[in-house]
Amino acid sequence: MYTHEDLAANAGTNPGEIAGNGVDDDGNGYVDDVNGWDFDGNNNSVFDGVGDDHGTHVAGTIGGVGGNGKGVAGVCWTVKLLDAKFLGSRGGTTANAVKAVDYFTNLKIKGVNIVATNNSWGGGGFSQALLDAITRANNAGILFIAAAGNSGTNNDTSPSYPSNYDSPNVIAVAAITSTGALASFSQYGANTVDLGAPGSGIYSTVPVKSGKNIVSGY
Repeated sequence: MYTHEDLAANAGTNPGEIAGNGVDDDGNGYVDDVNGWDFDGNNNSVFDGVGDDHGTHVAGTIGGVGGNGKGVAGVCWTVKLLDAKFLGSRGGTTANAVKAVDYFTNLKIKGVNIVATNNSWGGGGFSQALLDAITRANNAGILFIAAAGNSGTNNDTSPSYPSNYDSPNVIAVAAITSTGALASFSQYGANTVDLGAPGSGIYSTVPVKSGKNIVSGY
């Protein structure tokens, strides 16, 4: 929800695109992708309602505006966040995940300063196509931050993707509690999980219904 009161100032835009003119200005194959692209819906409407609570919550954790007397403060108070959405109400496909990863890589190649992608998703087995896309991101200098997973298992013995892909730009992150302990649900792995970060009981931004309207919530 890039219009959320605690995210709007840090919502990024694609500088090569002119909003609302119905033209693919930057020639990347996507028309009016000002705020990013929805690969599940195949349109530029990257926010589709209260069901998009997970991405909005993660966005607040990363970049909720700090010092504004509202809601939450993210890890980075001045950051620009763009969307590449490939999960919808019915889940998503690996093919669209590949498109989403490549979307950011292509923006970077065109000169947009994409530093990292957040990938707090998982599912499906090993995919060479997805690994190839992650490798292309690595070659463009983009970090791929991946959730270790929420099944409580050891990723060293039971690989979980995308966090288990062996590309130098992949940083696999476990969830820890406020006391620094491993969260009960978090996957882990001495060799395959790189670090832990707070991931339990996190207060952050979400879209909420108020009558017929969707408003900023927490």
